[in-house]
Amino acid sequence: MTTESTGTDARSAGSGPAATAVEQRVASLRSQAASAPDEARETAWAWIEDLQRRAAKDRARAERELDELFRAGTPPQSLDGPTEGILVCTTTNPALDMAVRALTNVWMPWQGKRFDAAAQTGDNRMTSSSALPAKLLWALYTMKDVEGGKLAFDFTTYVEAGKDDPDRQVLVIDYANVESNPRLIIRSIRDELVEIVPGAYLGKVLFRLTRGGYAKIGYFALRTPR
Repeated sequence: MTTESTGTDARSAGSGPAATAVEQRVASLRSQAASAPDEARETAWAWIEDLQRRAAKDRARAERELDELFRAGTPPQSLDGPTEGILVCTTTNPALDMAVRALTNVWMPWQGKRFDAAAQTGDNRMTSSSALPAKLLWALYTMKDVEGGKLAFDFTTYVEAGKDDPDRQVLVIDYANVESNPRLIIRSIRDELVEIVPGAYLGKVLFRLTRGGYAKIGYFALRTPR
């Protein structure tokens, strides 16, 4: 899997405008990751969690920083196995965002994702309590039982230019190409993921529109096990 040089790399080489505060912070974390990868991962994760909290009070400002942080990322090189995940925020409209935040504060059925780097596939880790709501939405769809929860909504992965950021390479998490996925909602979702530092990843959730193109509807984050 190959990647293109990022804007951060170009600026650090002195070939572009001065790096922003976000880009400088990402560069510092990557330097730290070379000698202390666990500490760098946890610092990056704490940054994303802080943005999650800030989005509840000032989504527009948090979203601008999330977008800049995403654009400073690079396609993951060796993401394999289980990850834990958080929904950072949704970006639809204020009323719906507030409703989603209220619901997920008390019940979050999504726990993260699993990746098979060699096969370029994966699936989503769900709680056991997600089975009944899923059955109500998708009567013919069956989740897989695993210890501690469920697995659902398989995907394929590949690297290409982002739909929301066509000047950036991202890891696409594609649900549309999996025939077993429900057509309602799930096969219209396209996740795009970047690595901030090894072990800490930021993603955008895009929804395919009937008239063509995609709308960004939220941010999520993944972390490899500590």
